[in-house]
Amino acid sequence: MEEGKYAKELDVAVRVVHMACSLCQRVQQKLVSSSDDGHVKSKDDDSPVTVADWSVQATVSLMLSETLVENLSIVAEEDVQTLTKADSEGLLAAVVNTVNECLAEAPKFGLQSPPRALGTSQILEAISRCSSNGGPAGRYWVLDPVDGTLGFVRGDQYAVALALIEDGKVVLGVLGCPNYPLKKELLNYPQNYDQTKSKTSLSTTATWEKGCVMYARRDGGGAWMQPLIHGDRMLEWPNSATQIWVSPIVDPALATVCEPVERANSNHSFTSGLAETVGLRTQPMRVHSMVKYAAIARGDAEIFMKFARAGYKEKIWDHAAGVIIIEEAGGVVTDAGGRPLDFSRGVFLENLDRGIIACSNAILHEKIVDAVYASWDSSNL
Repeated sequence: MEEGKYAKELDVAVRVVHMACSLCQRVQQKLVSSSDDGHVKSKDDDSPVTVADWSVQATVSLMLSETLVENLSIVAEEDVQTLTKADSEGLLAAVVNTVNECLAEAPKFGLQSPPRALGTSQILEAISRCSSNGGPAGRYWVLDPVDGTLGFVRGDQYAVALALIEDGKVVLGVLGCPNYPLKKELLNYPQNYDQTKSKTSLSTTATWEKGCVMYARRDGGGAWMQPLIHGDRMLEWPNSATQIWVSPIVDPALATVCEPVERANSNHSFTSGLAETVGLRTQPMRVHSMVKYAAIARGDAEIFMKFARAGYKEKIWDHAAGVIIIEEAGGVVTDAGGRPLDFSRGVFLENLDRGIIACSNAILHEKIVDAVYASWDSSNL
């Protein structure tokens, strides 16, 4: 990777996310090919959490702390509370085994494996280490180990998201999308659950056609995409990296809008009404996770709008990596009032004006923001 500020951090982050994607692919394959749901738990908010969530968090924590010589601070989604319960012994053992399998593959990604397998206490400590609360000062990493866990357990889209924040500003982001097709023409949306699940036992050809890691650093020369590596291949930098750009479409009638699949935290009715007001005509792309950000950054879609239901607060790990990648690819991301997202207020995006709008260009963005102002007072939000 080219030299410059954050070059080393980005190099390590990209390699670690490649590792995490490999881990997730193995776990997802086991989940969808087995009727055993013992490795999927529900959190207090009823959202699912899996072996992959904890295993990725442990792996990223361990590899960052071993590779980057600094006082590491990480904000991440998971804790060890569920793992340390008396009835989670089998789950914890699966996490320990999954992490050690992944760490043993580190040389394949240009990183160093530990000299010996790690024990349960070391892995629990690595997960627990990700307990920073963020804030306006200092440097800290932000991790969503499996963004879109519901999609993950269904054999659908999900993402591994890692970003670095310094003094409240996102300075680099990496987004691993293991199930995202490398070519736009292979996209099939709206996603059909039964079709997607049936494709999980993938042929070799299909496997080679999907999976990528996107990354960018602030003012670092744009946004880039690498294909995932498969089989026994080694990650060779820069691994056929190609620069990605947002779509040039400025006509709303030709634009594709991304929407969250989950209805629990989003107001789809307002989004649908807004789309009609603006003149969006293309079938919406409903997809789990930050893959929506990836779609816009790569030019596969033009608009992502999310208006949260009352009481829901957006977390920084659900957006940090995707925002910088879209911006460095030429797009615009703000709240619904047109203000940049504020990542300096802790784990939540505080003072968010109504919702989040991501667009491929400023022309579309202005049209959406204007439509929000025009429609908001008459909505039932």
